[in-house]
This record gives sequence, structure tokens and C-alpha cells, in this order.
Amino acid sequence: MRGVLDGDFGPDPREQHVSLAFVTTQAVRHRGRSTGYRNEVLGLRLGAAVGSCAVEPGSLPAGAVDECVGATVTDLLCHPLPPVRIAALDAYLGRVLPHTAANGAVPHPLPAGNSLEKSRARARAVVDLLPRDPAARRVLVVGVVNSLLERLRERGVDHVPCDLKGGTTEWGEPIRTDAHAELQDCDALLVSGMTLGNGTFEPLREHALATGKPLVVFAQTGSAVVPRLLGSGVTAVSAEPYPFFWLDGGPGTLHLYRERAGAVHRSDSGSEEHP
Repeated sequence: MRGVLDGDFGPDPREQHVSLAFVTTQAVRHRGRSTGYRNEVLGLRLGAAVGSCAVEPGSLPAGAVDECVGATVTDLLCHPLPPVRIAALDAYLGRVLPHTAANGAVPHPLPAGNSLEKSRARARAVVDLLPRDPAARRVLVVGVVNSLLERLRERGVDHVPCDLKGGTTEWGEPIRTDAHAELQDCDALLVSGMTLGNGTFEPLREHALATGKPLVVFAQTGSAVVPRLLGSGVTAVSAEPYPFFWLDGGPGTLHLYRERAGAVHRSDSGSEEHP
């Protein structure tokens, strides 16, 4: 984040104004599934880019959206609310480093379909970013999405579901709430970008960097932020900027990133990526 504030990425963030702020709220229960869930996402529009950060439903204070409208990126990167800082960083990086081949992205089409069909199509693309055995025999999944767990089961991959909400999965598996406690027993990590907004991402990245374990991130939150961490613990990213697959029944696109062969692993995260 410091690099953005210092202008290292090009456009002066003091001159970049957020024109639109909004919150997208969704509730879903797929046919044939016994449980449902809710999503709430803060969105900030900067030029053609939309920066996103998922939040716990109802957790954004009244007036937070109004505070963002017309504010500069610099103002919002210094905002007291972490989701605002992440969404602003995502919007800025999404504008200056869009998901193009020149910036390392490989487009992956999602077919049209109902919400479950599109969820399963996304899950196949995300899980297939994990290396095959033996590098990913037991995967820590941080941010439980049933379609991802279903795909892991189809591949015969042992996994440990983890989410701050706890509970059980669609298959009755207990959902752990302390991801850090499970790290030593897993040899790969599959992590939601939502961890950026709730402050739990950095220990996961540091563990992957220190151990060399694969770390794959599926990012709606911070879709333009996480690709900047390739080679600094992150090995692959499924980036999905707004609008997300669950908002539209038509075809869509994921932007897939993989760590380059022979990339040098850095010991620091690059201060521009973190609030």
C-alpha cells in the first residue's frame, strides 16, 4: 500500500477520485443443497475499474458508503475501516494493472448457466490451479465454498475446511475456525480473498512463503491486489472482478494467474499490498 501512496504505480492517488460506492447483498441456497449463505460486498468505482471487499453482512457502519463517494484514493487508503482500504487498493490496482495478458492474466471463460452450474464451473477452474499429488495431498481450505469442496472430493484430495463462522459442510464435515492451528498438517492452501478484508491473510502467506507450500487464492475481494503477491508466497490466483459469477446467468470470465517458473521468492510482501 505504501508504494501506491508514494505513486510508484503511476497515477497520483491524490488525484484519483472514487465516483461511485455501493454495497451488493446476496442470499443464495442452491437447489439440492441443504444449506445457504449470504454475501455482502463493498464496491468502489474508479474509472472503468471496480474494487471490491467482502464484509460480514450488516457489519459496515451507516454512512461508510457515503464517506467513500468523491474521496481520493489516498483518503481511502488511510480510512479507519479495513474493507474500505482494501476496496480502494483493489480499485486503484485494477485501474492501473488491469487483468490483461501483459500483466500476467490468462482469461478463462465461464459458461452461462444457473447459479449452481456457474459455481461448479468456477470451482473446477480454481481447484485445478492446485498442483497434483504429491504437492497437494491435504489442502487447507480457508473460506468454505461447497462447490470447491465438491471439486476437491471429485479429485480425491483430502482437505480441511476452515471458516470463521464454523459449523459443518454439506457433507457433515466439521468446519474448523482456526486456520493457523491447521497449517502444519496441510501441504497446500486454498484461500479466499475475503481473508484480506478480515486481517487473516498475512499469516497464511507468511507460512506458505516460509515452507514453500502452494498457496492458491480465489479472489473476488482484492482480485487486482492478490496477483501482485505472486512470488511472495502466492503461487496462483483466480481473479474475479465485479460483477461476480453469481450476479448474472450469462457467460463470464475468470482471470487466472500462475507463478512463473524460476520466479525468485521474496521475503517481504511489498508494502503496497497491505493496509
